[in-house]
Amino acid sequence: MADWNPDQYLKFADERTQPSIDLTSRIRLQKKPHKILDIGCGPGNSTHVLAQQFPHACIIGIDSSENMIQVAKSTSIDLDADLDFMICDAATGLPSLETNYDIVFSNAAIQWIPRHDELLRNMMGRLKPGGVMAVQTPLLEKHPLHRIIRSVANQEKYKGTFSRNIQRRNNLSPQEYATILSDIAERFDIWETTYYHIMPSHRDIIEWFRSTRLRPYLAALSPDRVPEFEADLLDAFTRNMPVLENGKILMPFPRLFFTAVR
Repeated sequence: MADWNPDQYLKFADERTQPSIDLTSRIRLQKKPHKILDIGCGPGNSTHVLAQQFPHACIIGIDSSENMIQVAKSTSIDLDADLDFMICDAATGLPSLETNYDIVFSNAAIQWIPRHDELLRNMMGRLKPGGVMAVQTPLLEKHPLHRIIRSVANQEKYKGTFSRNIQRRNNLSPQEYATILSDIAERFDIWETTYYHIMPSHRDIIEWFRSTRLRPYLAALSPDRVPEFEADLLDAFTRNMPVLENGKILMPFPRLFFTAVR
């Protein structure tokens, strides 16, 4: 699959950044943090939120995408903050990182990584005693648009096009996360928030997902079939998502949050 496209991802920068702001506001530490790890930092928008909230901390952003890291570095040059970014695949690379972080943060990244029991233990292992792990992940199983995407992909004409791995569910249920956290954390909080985004059109919904959930689907299609698949998605979105009086679309987006103290 091709590398991530930061420009496409940042078309909805404000909407994508708001969960980072909300998650950061829930982090509670007895002392000011000195070191923060931002896992799946993308183009740096979440890292910048952390820098605003914790201006005296050294913050390391990691991501598996070279394109994302390049943009994160370029957009951070003029900031008065101690930021560094490096390529690291959190699925395999976390054990090689230091274990003296005050905060381990991850916004909308762990859904791309398998084996969350192992992942959360590795994330918690990067913390000092008393440090905080803070995570947000989309609730894909509860997202109505993800169900629509799957229903289109499962149409007969696309039979054999998409592998089962594309629709593989990495995320766990809130109960399963709570079970893991109760074993590895001194204490934790877990909650759910549904954001309602006002989208200009049904086509903009495709633009939103083009940089995230649609990536593996589009990568599996030959270039000549991409327009057909997107047209089928547009038709399904139009039929299932009513237009408001002002001509715009209300797009719900449920997300799961948790913070945990080592």
